[in-house]
Amino acid sequence: MELLIIGAALLVAVGVLAFGIISMRQSREEDIEEVLGRYTSNVDAAIEALEAEEEEAERQRRENAVVQALDKAIEDGKFANKWREELARADLRLTPGEFMLAHVASVLAFSAITFVILSPGNIIAALIAGAAGFFAPRIWVGQRKGRRFRQFEQQLPDTLGMWVNGLRSGYSVMQAMEAIAKEAPEPTASEFRRVVTEIQFGITREDALEHMLQRMPSEDLDLIIVAVNIQQEVGGNLAEILDVISHTIRERIKLKGEVRVLTSQGRITGYIIGGLPIMLAVFLFFVSGDYMRGMVENRLCGWPMLGCGAILIGLGFAAIRKIVDIDI
Repeated sequence: MELLIIGAALLVAVGVLAFGIISMRQSREEDIEEVLGRYTSNVDAAIEALEAEEEEAERQRRENAVVQALDKAIEDGKFANKWREELARADLRLTPGEFMLAHVASVLAFSAITFVILSPGNIIAALIAGAAGFFAPRIWVGQRKGRRFRQFEQQLPDTLGMWVNGLRSGYSVMQAMEAIAKEAPEPTASEFRRVVTEIQFGITREDALEHMLQRMPSEDLDLIIVAVNIQQEVGGNLAEILDVISHTIRERIKLKGEVRVLTSQGRITGYIIGGLPIMLAVFLFFVSGDYMRGMVENRLCGWPMLGCGAILIGLGFAAIRKIVDIDI
C-alpha cells in the first residue's frame, strides 16, 4: 500500500515537473517570438523609413538637377546678378534659379485660385491675378530686405557700443567683431558672423567689411568701415573714434524718428489716395461683375480709361511720397 502511495506521488511529481517544464518552454518560446516580432517590426519600420528617405533623396536630386540647370542657364544674366545680391540682402538661402521657379509657382497659384475659386471661368481676372503673382515674390523679398535693413541700422549704435567696450577691454578689432557675432541680436550677428568667417577663410578685412557694406548699404556703416580702414593704415584710438560715430548715429536716428512722426499723416494720405480707387474697383468687380466687365472687355474705351487711371494714381502716389520723403 505504501509503495502504491509512493508511486502515485512520484507519478504526480513527474507530471507536475513535466507540466512546469512544458509551460516554461512555451512561455520562453512566446517571449522569444515577442522579442523577435518586436525586432522584426523595428526592422520593417527601418526599411520603410530608408525607402522613404531614398525616395525623398531621389526627388530632391531631380529638383536640384532642374534648379542647377536653370542656374547655369541664367548664370551670367542680369536677372541672376541682380537677384543674387538682393537675396543676400534679404538673408534668403535661395539661388536665382530657385527664385525664378518661385515666380513661376506664384503666377500659376494666383491664376489658378482666381480662375477656379474667386472668379470661376474669368480669364481676364486670372491674367490680372497672374501678373500680381509675378510681383508677389519680389514684393516679399523687398519687404524682408527693408525690414532687415531697418533693424540693422537701429542696432548700429548698440553694435558700436559693444565694439567700443571690447576694444577698451583689450580686445583686438577681430576679437571685438567675434564678440559682436556671438552676442549681438539678428541681423547684426549674422552679418558680422559672415565677416569673421570670410576673414578666417583668407579674405582681407577691408574686403570682408566691403562685402557687408554691399549687403547693407548704410551711410552710417560706410562711415564706420572708413574709420576702421583708416585706423588700420595710420593708427589711432579706434575706440574713441567709434564712440564719437556712435553718438552721431544715435542723434541721427532720433531725428529720423521725429521726422517720421511729423510726416506720418502725409504718408497715410498717400496710401489712402493711391489704394482707394484700386480697392473700390476690386470691390465692384466682385459685387457687380457684369458692370465692370464691360469696361475691361471694351478695348476702345475701357482699356485707355484703365491705363490713364493707373498712370494718374501712380503719379499722385509718387508725388505725395516725394513730398514727405525728407533726407537726413
